[in-house]
Amino acid sequence: MMAVSAVPVYAGESDVTLSVSIWDSNQEPGIKEILADFTAKTGIKAEISVVKWDEYWTMLEAGAQGGSLPDVFWMHSNESERYMSNDMLLDLTDKISASEVIDPANYPEDIWGLYTYDGKYYAVPKDVDTIALWYNKAMFDEAGLDYPTADWTWEDVGEAAKKLTKEDGSQYGMALRNDNNQAGYYNMIYDNGGFIISDDKKTSGWDDPKTIEAMQVLEGWINDGVMPSLETMSENGEDVLFQSGKVAMVFQGSWMLAAYKDNEYTAANCDVVELPKNGQTGRRSSVYNGLGWAASASGEHTEEAWQLIEYLGSKEAQEKQAELGVTMSAYKDTSDAWSKSADFNLQAYLNMMDDMEIRPYSKSTVTWENEDNEILKGVYTGEITMEDACKQMAEQMNEKLAEE
Repeated sequence: MMAVSAVPVYAGESDVTLSVSIWDSNQEPGIKEILADFTAKTGIKAEISVVKWDEYWTMLEAGAQGGSLPDVFWMHSNESERYMSNDMLLDLTDKISASEVIDPANYPEDIWGLYTYDGKYYAVPKDVDTIALWYNKAMFDEAGLDYPTADWTWEDVGEAAKKLTKEDGSQYGMALRNDNNQAGYYNMIYDNGGFIISDDKKTSGWDDPKTIEAMQVLEGWINDGVMPSLETMSENGEDVLFQSGKVAMVFQGSWMLAAYKDNEYTAANCDVVELPKNGQTGRRSSVYNGLGWAASASGEHTEEAWQLIEYLGSKEAQEKQAELGVTMSAYKDTSDAWSKSADFNLQAYLNMMDDMEIRPYSKSTVTWENEDNEILKGVYTGEITMEDACKQMAEQMNEKLAEE
């Protein structure tokens, strides 16, 4: 294989326009710039469309059944195995092997693992993400509290949240929705020695005592009233509540930078720090994930689609993605540029790479995660205890894993 830092070289003009689909409007401006670079090099045009997360998978499902998937699109670990195992994604194995630009050694092994099936590659890693704690400096100042530091524990977060919550309901210490698993409670679970899915993907860890114990910290926050109601958090994302000055702290993935950087309120009042540690184990882990750029196996322009994916995975494009602050990039040693792309303590996200757990997944991730989210609603509304919820989640997840 030739030099892996090579820049893809293309020749000639093209009358092809590739359809590109993503789900995050915050990343659209930066990706458009990178697509324009690709068009300038190749003559191949690319039209991007942003489809909201829930509708995105409905769109792909319909496209897969009707044979009309976008040419190039984001793939997520929740759904990848289903699409790979049903031959809906273009097999990129031989193309990667022949590429002077894409060398798997330059990207996290676990991210490749998300997009590998039967020993074949079906996507090129786009990014890598970690989790950190965002906080509102103005609210901390008003409450006379010191800002969070890397020495904080999860207990420290809870204590601060109580002091930052106002009795009139105008301000809450934090927000953590029932469906915020990767950026939220999954991290608490792994810090405490618990787990979500066994290494062989046959058993749920929801009923493990260490998992339940970690989730009972969240139950304590709910009972302490330091978060808005489930109804409020269902209507508004944690990011919206944070950007509008309704909550003082949120746990967010590195993919949220573009939103907070471009928001006047958060840019002026907020900052970010590493996640808290577990007070007993001393562990501070980050559940991480990474998207992949994939192509339709049935597309009319598979060669051009590969050229685009190869470019998007190149060191050149990955560096630009980082520099523009789109998100941390998967290509090794390119995320330092991302940490300098905004006036926040983004080094916190890079520091979280010291101890990472890949986001739990199996063939049917979406089905068992959706059911988990529904069961957890009962804890937020006070209908069931966290221990009961965890046992219910384990039961339903084990049933689905057995069907796999």
